[in-house]
Formats: sequence, C-alpha cells, structure tokens
Amino acid sequence: MRCRTSLGASLLSIGLLYAPAATAQPPGGAGNGSMFDRLDKNQDGKLTKEEFPEFLRGGFKAVDTNGDGSVSRQEDAAFQKKLLQGGPGAGGFGRLNVSATVKIEKEIAYAGTTDPRQKLDLYLPREPKGTGPLPVVVNIHGGAWMGGDKSMGVDELLPLVASGEYAVASINYRLSGQAIWPAQVHDCKAAIRWVRANAAKYHIDADRIGVIGASAGGHLVAMLGASGKAAGLEGEIGPHKGVSTTIRCVVDEFGPSDLHAMGGSHDAANSPESRLIGATVPENKDRARAASPVTYVTKETPPFLIFHGTKDPVVPFNQSERMAAALRAADVPVLFVHVVGAGHGGFRNPEVGRRVRRFFDRNLRGQDVGTISEEPIPNDSPAAGKS
Repeated sequence: MRCRTSLGASLLSIGLLYAPAATAQPPGGAGNGSMFDRLDKNQDGKLTKEEFPEFLRGGFKAVDTNGDGSVSRQEDAAFQKKLLQGGPGAGGFGRLNVSATVKIEKEIAYAGTTDPRQKLDLYLPREPKGTGPLPVVVNIHGGAWMGGDKSMGVDELLPLVASGEYAVASINYRLSGQAIWPAQVHDCKAAIRWVRANAAKYHIDADRIGVIGASAGGHLVAMLGASGKAAGLEGEIGPHKGVSTTIRCVVDEFGPSDLHAMGGSHDAANSPESRLIGATVPENKDRARAASPVTYVTKETPPFLIFHGTKDPVVPFNQSERMAAALRAADVPVLFVHVVGAGHGGFRNPEVGRRVRRFFDRNLRGQDVGTISEEPIPNDSPAAGKS
C-alpha cells in the first residue's frame, strides 16, 4: 500500500477551495456562478494573485503554469483536471490497473436522494480471501469542506481491496457552499448507516468498519470516531434511521481538531472554517466548539492513528497535538506519528502506508501485528522508519 499523498503547495493542499469540477459546475464556465467567476472581481476572464483569497495565495504558482502572473480559465480547467483525474492523491487509477482484481459499483445513493454530493462508490475484491464477510474502510475526501470529490485518496486504498481482504467505500458529502455544519457529518453518518444496513448484500462485515481521511476529511473521520451518539450529529438523513454509526477505528491525516484554536487566517470571515460553520470563528466560539472533534472525545472513542507533517503550512501541527492529547486524557488508544519535514500531505515515505495497513489489520481483521511504531517518519527517506 502506497502512502497517501497530496499536491504539496497546490490548491489541493490548501483546500481545493475554488474547484468548479468538485462542485459539479462546468470548469471555468462563464456565467455559471462558479467560484472562478466569483473570484474574478473585474470580470476580465483571469485571476490575479490579489483576487485569490489570502489563504489560497500560497498555491497560486501551481495554477499559473505559464508564469504570467494570472490564471486563465484554461489554466484553471487544466489544473482541476490534473487534481481530480490524475494527480497524486486526487483519485484516478493511472498507476494501478485494478480491473482484474477490483469491481466497482459507483454512484450509490446512500441518503435516498439524487444529490450527487450524497453518493458513494463501493470497491470490492473480485476474489475475496476466506469465506467470511470483509471489513470495510470508508474514505472521506479533503478539500476544506468546500471542494473535492470521492475519487480523491482512493488509489492509495485500492491495494487493500486488491489483496482480497478489504472492501472500500468512498463518499461524497455536501460542501459548505451548499449547506453549513453539521450537514457534513450528517452525510458521513448517513453513509455509515448505509454501509451497515447493506452489509449482507455486499458480503461485508457490519461490525468491522474503519474510516480514513485527510485534511477536511481527517476532521470528518475524527468527528465520526469521537462523536458517538452526540446530540445533533446523527442527523435524520437517509432510509436507515436508527442504524448504528459506530466505527472500529480512525486514521486521521492532518485534520483540524479544534477550530477555535487554529488562529491566523483561519479566523477570517472567508476562511474555510468560518464558511463551514456559517459564521466567523472567533465571534462564534460555541459553533466552532460544536464542529470540533476534541469536544466529543470520551473513553468510548475508538482507537486513532494520526499523521501530521511537521511543516504543515495549512493545518497547524498543534491541531493533531490537541487531538492526541484529548484522546490520551480519555485513555483512548492513539498513535500520533510525526512526518518530519512534510507539509500538508505529500507524504513520500511508504512507511506511512505500512503503518496504516498494520493499524487496519489489527483493528478490523483482529490480527496480531505486534507493535506499531509511533516513532517519527522522515518524509524524505523511503527506507526509514520502523513498522
């Protein structure tokens, strides 16, 4: 299993905040209400760095491919295609031919609606190992709660399915431009209910569900793990109300955990966090607290594996420190692994993927995998790290 990656300094790394493809709008289409058009304040058909929100400007050069100081609609569309179809960590299967080993059922309506943001894709092995039902890993994409798609992150999980030992479900959820918190966690829990309610049909194990997500997806998987049956977070979405949304384990990759403590540009009125809760974070502490995984941790929270790059310029490293501290204070098993020198994802050391696999093997397959190391992993040394 390869380690999960992102595009480093690209807009994917800082949230895919204006991705028209991710919001089901035609790339760069004039007059379609896309984020490109909303950012293009003088309507000249291009974006300057000054027209980017402040928290997005670090990724400007990744989109301005000809270096002329502006982003055209063509550059925007090309960048979105790279992210959502073939970029590292952005979904797509260019590096792995799965047709012989994996069967895919796409666009499953888990909430009983036609909304494309409430659909999931299910990946099953063509030749499952053993006779019993398979554990399932649910993947939740990142994108600052404002962009992204269920194809993101799947390519790193396909080896689990190809091994014949796991199923994977990857989900969409409503973005903050469509609905504010807690709609996102309501959708995620509805997806978990669908997986559990349909377990027998797909020969998967309703009692062995784990979750994995990066960035905003890391926040959402942490919420799934920590919130349990917290009031207001279960939601009333989908045909399987009353079905449990409990999960066995969580892999949280550099997800925000305490929104009010993020500070800096995250407190701005147009920040992803403020857009998520529908209000400016510093002036709405209660809303920020209600959308923070650290708020809900109890002794009933399942085991966590957390990865965070020590040089993450987007989600502060101390967000994972806070989550790990809350889990430990509640005596919840947690492994918090520092990826030394890494930014917002872009993990190059395959040791990350090895530890993820061992964590799932222990918590979903009941295997004795020995000690899973919590030692830091150097991002630039593929052979480093202990398993």
